[in-house]
Amino acid sequence: MVVMLLSVSIICGQSEKSPSAFAYQSPIVQKVIFDDSVMLAQERHNYATNLATYAANLVSTKKASKESLESARRILALALHLERRNKQAVVVNFQLREGVIPEIKKGDYNPRTFARLLMTRAKLLLKSNNDNESERLLARCFIELAAHIDPRNEDAVFEYENQRIDSGELDWRVLTDAGRDKPSRAPGAEEPPG
Repeated sequence: MVVMLLSVSIICGQSEKSPSAFAYQSPIVQKVIFDDSVMLAQERHNYATNLATYAANLVSTKKASKESLESARRILALALHLERRNKQAVVVNFQLREGVIPEIKKGDYNPRTFARLLMTRAKLLLKSNNDNESERLLARCFIELAAHIDPRNEDAVFEYENQRIDSGELDWRVLTDAGRDKPSRAPGAEEPPG
């Protein structure tokens, strides 16, 4: 009788978990790429929080689809590189890792406004006269995200397509797998095929 009850509780426990379970791989961020040389701490905090909120809402509205989870991993990696201990990014990353779909939260900006803000900040990063690779990488990330967040923003889409033509696809593994042993290469550059 005890074995039978135990078997039933195990089966019920599995059935409760499997419909909501999904595969999410946390980004690996051992050392942040973006520091005070790129943006001041408060600005990095604000971007990280809003990126994490956007990622959580994306996964929630898309019901944890494979594509939304891949996008969330990239966005959360960027947020964690902007501020390693950002509360919203850490919480959302944990929830996804545990198979919990985050609750929808109201962010500081609607998606269209956030895309415009990312584009404006990317242009400022690209205008700086120094050869800071981190600034260029962050600008590329912001441009790509702006185009995907608001595909009706023609300026964002145009800049994104131009950067793809000029520099190829952004290698998000620089952010999502920061700390893994990889061949040395410039940030954001594609690995050679092989």
